[in-house]
Order: sequence, then C-alpha cells, then structure tokens
Amino acid sequence: MQLPAPLAKVSVVLSFDFDGTLHDPSAVPTVPVRFFETVQRLRESHGAVWGLNTGRSMPYALEGLVDARCPVAPDYLVAREREIYFPNQFGRWVPDEAWNKRCAKDIHTLFKKHRKLLARIREEVLAHTGAEWLEMEGEPAGLIARREEDMEWIMPRVIELAGDVPDLGWQRNSIYLRFGHKNYQKGSSLAEVASRYGVPVEGRFAIGDSHNDFEMLDPANTGMIACPSNSVEELRGHVRALGGYVCKTSHGDGAVEALGHFFGV
Repeated sequence: MQLPAPLAKVSVVLSFDFDGTLHDPSAVPTVPVRFFETVQRLRESHGAVWGLNTGRSMPYALEGLVDARCPVAPDYLVAREREIYFPNQFGRWVPDEAWNKRCAKDIHTLFKKHRKLLARIREEVLAHTGAEWLEMEGEPAGLIARREEDMEWIMPRVIELAGDVPDLGWQRNSIYLRFGHKNYQKGSSLAEVASRYGVPVEGRFAIGDSHNDFEMLDPANTGMIACPSNSVEELRGHVRALGGYVCKTSHGDGAVEALGHFFGV
C-alpha cells in the first residue's frame, strides 16, 4: 500500500466500520474498487481523510486491508474499537501514545475493581449457554456465543447484572461480546481522531452495520451517519430515527452510496 498524500487542510473525517460494512467476505475483491476511488476523489475535492474504525486487532485489520487490495493506506486506524494508530512517513503504524496508554490504564483499573462481577457474569453465561469466555493480553474479558440466539439470553442478563455499574461497558458484534470502559469505544475514538485534525462534529461521516457501531453513529460524535442495507435492524432503526441515511445497497457498495448521498460524488 502507498502512503496517503499529505493534505494542506483537513475539512472532513470519514470513519468506516470494516467487517459487514466495507468488507464482504463473499465478494472478489472483498471491498469494491470504486470505494477507494471515491475516497480519493473526496480527498481531492473536500479535504477528506479516511480510516477504519473496527473491532479487529491491529494485525488482523492490516491483514484485511491487504486482502481487500487497498491501494493507499488509510489516514488512521482504530483497532479493537479503541486503539488509535496513524501511519508515519516510513509506512509504519504508530500508536497514539497518550490516548492508547490512558485507555489501557483506565481499563486495567476498571477490570481490577470489578473482577468479582465479571467472574459472576462468566459463570452464569458459561453455565446457561456454553459460550466461550476470552481473556488475553489487551482483551481482559469477552466471549463468543455459540449462536445468535444465545446472545438473546446473554445480553439481558449482562444488562441486569452490570447495567448500573459506572464506566463498565460492552460492545457486541453478532456472536461476539467485548467488555470494556464506557469512555473508550468507536464513538469516542472517532471524536479523538477528529480532534487531532481539528474537525468539528458536522464535518465527520461514519457508517457501520452492527451493535458495536451505535456510539460511532451518535450525533454527539458524528454529524453524518449511515448504515448499509445488510445492517442489523436495531441499527437501521437508530439511523432512521436520527435522520441518517439507510442505504439500499450492502457492504462496500452501500458505503459508496452513502458517500454519494452526503457529498454528491
């Protein structure tokens, strides 16, 4: 991938969820070529920068870009819904040290404080659904349900046990659930990226397809919101209620459609 050309002035920040939004695993290529052509035109005409805002880890996100045959690297990347990276002049991805370290510290403190509650959630979820519990470096707590139907039991129980706990949050995407700090998710990460460029809310565009995109598609963080036609129904209703754009097409074609709606490209 080539490095993005520097811009004299950034006026627009574009934020894209990857899996289910840009990326369609059944398509070849997995992201349509015209998506990359469209963001390049917006770069030239609107001073737009773009990036991925994904639940994937950093290595997995970069693997996805290679698989998608991305010709030019994004201007930024949000990994695991909270970690911010920018490419340097040598094409290496450099973490936003201040944000990422604060995020890691706050999450460590939070999980240490609520370890008994998380242990109870783990015990109940595994006993009732047989879901797989995940604990690894950088991922203090999460789970993978066996099927979508199991999540219909898991989510109400998590809300009942932890819904009133200050700062403890979670992000769901299909059968995956990641626990984290309420202050660090896709929406706050986008706001932090945009602040680096000095772009206010009205200059921000975001598109996503699943439950973990709600904060990113919030008027507090984003002025232009959209979702592809393959989005979960709850998110389509959310976008409609806020006057956003619900695409007629899916995945990357939907992203191009949404960009056309808001920017006329």
